[in-house]
Parts: sequence; C-alpha cells; structure tokens
Amino acid sequence: MSQPSPKPQQIPVVVLAGFLGSGKTTLLNHLLHRSGGSRIGALVNDFGAIEIDAMAVAGALGDSTVSLGNGCLCCAVDASELDQYLERLAEPALGIDVIVIEASGLAEPQELVRMLLASEHPGVVYGGLVEVVDAAEFDDTRARHPEIDRHLALADLVVVNKLDRAADGERVLGVVRTLVDRAAVVPATYGRIDPEFLFDCRPSEERIGQLSFDDLHEDDQYEDDLHEDDLNGPRHSPHDHTGHLHAAYDSLSFVSPGPLDPRRLMTFLDSRPEGLYRIKGYIDFGPYDVRNRYAVHAVGRFLRFYPEPWPAGGERLTQLVLIGSGIDTAALEKELEACRSDAPHADEHGMWGVLRYVRDPEEQGADPA
Repeated sequence: MSQPSPKPQQIPVVVLAGFLGSGKTTLLNHLLHRSGGSRIGALVNDFGAIEIDAMAVAGALGDSTVSLGNGCLCCAVDASELDQYLERLAEPALGIDVIVIEASGLAEPQELVRMLLASEHPGVVYGGLVEVVDAAEFDDTRARHPEIDRHLALADLVVVNKLDRAADGERVLGVVRTLVDRAAVVPATYGRIDPEFLFDCRPSEERIGQLSFDDLHEDDQYEDDLHEDDLNGPRHSPHDHTGHLHAAYDSLSFVSPGPLDPRRLMTFLDSRPEGLYRIKGYIDFGPYDVRNRYAVHAVGRFLRFYPEPWPAGGERLTQLVLIGSGIDTAALEKELEACRSDAPHADEHGMWGVLRYVRDPEEQGADPA
C-alpha cells in the first residue's frame, strides 16, 4: 500500500446562518476586527437587489469579498458553481486563512452544508455551521418560522445573540439547548464571540499589509460596527471587559509523549459530549502507522483525519486542543489519557475506524494512481 502524501493546507469554510435581523453581519464584522491577524475571506449573500450586507463588510475585506445578491445562495447556485466562488477566495496569492459564507436570512443551511461537503475543491474543507439566534425575538421567530428547530439541530455552534435585549435570556438559552444536537451554545451580545471558536488566530505581527484587520479602525470604527444593529443600545468600550469572551467557552490542551490507540480514540470521538464544538491537532498512532502523524479536524459532528509524514527530526507527540461550551475538561482529559497505548504491535483492523474519516485520493482531487 502506498503511503499518503502530504496534503496542502486546506482553508476552513464556515457557514454563518440565521434568520433576518439575528445579527450575522455584526458578528462577521466582530470577527474581522478581532481576527488576531488571520486573514478572512467572505462570501456574502444578500436577499435583494441592493447588497447592504456586502457593503457593510466590503470596506474591510476589499477584493476578498465575493458577493452574490438578489437570491438565496442555496437556490441560486449548485455545488460546482459554489466551487467557482470559493476558487476566487482560495487563491494562494490572497493568503486567506478562513472563509466565511454569510448566508441570507432566508437561506436553507442544510443545502449550503450539503454543497460544501460535495465540494471538489482540494483547497477548502467544511468548517462548520454557525446559527445565530436573536434572543429577544426568538419566540416570535420560532412561531413564524418553525423550521428554526431543524436549523438548530443541524448547527455545530449556536450563538444566542442580543441577550442584553431579552427579558428572559436564560429561558431562551435553555430552550435552544434542548433543540441542538451536541452543538455548543454560546451566549453573546453585539455578536461578540471568541474567534478561536471558528479559526486559529495568528499573531498580528505575522500579518502586515493587506487584510490585517488589527491595524484597521481599531477603536472608533469597531464601536460603530458593533452598534450598527442597535443604534439606541448601551455603548461599551471595547476595553471595559464587559462580558469577557473567554467566559463563554472552555478549552483543553492535551499532550501525550506516547501514541494513542485508534480504537479507544474513535470510541472517545464517537461519544464526544454536547458542547464540545472543536477538536484540532495531531495524533501519533505509533505502530499503526509509523511513517505518518494524523492531523484531526472536528467541528461539531463533522470529523476528518489527514495523514501526513512526520517532520524530520521532530519529537513524536500527540497534541490536541479541544474547545467547547459547558464541557467538563477534567473528565475529557481523563478519557484522553485512557486512549494512550503502549502496545508494541498493531492490530491489523485497528485503524479501520480512523480510515473511515480519511478522504481518499479521488475526494482530494488528486490522481488516484
């Protein structure tokens, strides 16, 4: 059997969905201004001939905005056409780290996710469905659009936004948590969530020039963007630490100098708890594959492994980061510790569970030979 070749870095594509007025554009603008130096490309889908949302983000993104107006993306294009839009944003010269598709308030999230999973573009990978909920209007929205229950069940991350306006925000959070399927539910005001939920923030000093948002309109413009959705709402300085972002999520860093047993790890991954939104890192399977480490990418229920050769001369470690909301990090660490293995030989069927989540060469768009 030929060994897998190194895979090019894939750009995660995040779908940002939610009904009209839930605060998607405010959330996207927040991500742009707090990206930590990462470069974000956006595909903005307005419903209507005047593309207001696209104009709201185009000033920051410039030529890294692809806009599709006057129709819902899920109805207006098919998977191959979506790939053409993604091709423009995945152009290596742009150096983009994450792509966000801001769907119209009338789009069907399931169709967008289906198209992304069917994508044949080797440079992108599905990065999760984020559903934004307006806490103040949740009951009325649910009455008018009962399909919101289905949307929430599909989501990998749910942002319950505008909690400052809701008279009974805790009740809304409780109801939303009963409607999700293992998704992390994050409370927010003005769309403020930690960008680490969606992508790796890079040090700003590494990002100089085009699309380095930390150097753009740092204070005054950021305040304007945050409050475009609430002109009469209270205004907080971005430095007053009201409602710390880190209070909404938990994270666990796990390092093992020894390999992990693939069967035990798959049992852990198959039973990962509600609220564990993201898993990323590298895994050493020891004798099961002595030539390769396995990059792991999990968002909600989505899981993929990417085998790649070990770096020459580097220490062989399993290094994982787990991010979620309301997760028991001590219990998760104990479960991961139980996945360690000191077996000198491999069970010939032990990797089958892992290999189910490795894209084959044809899926990668590579020559299967």
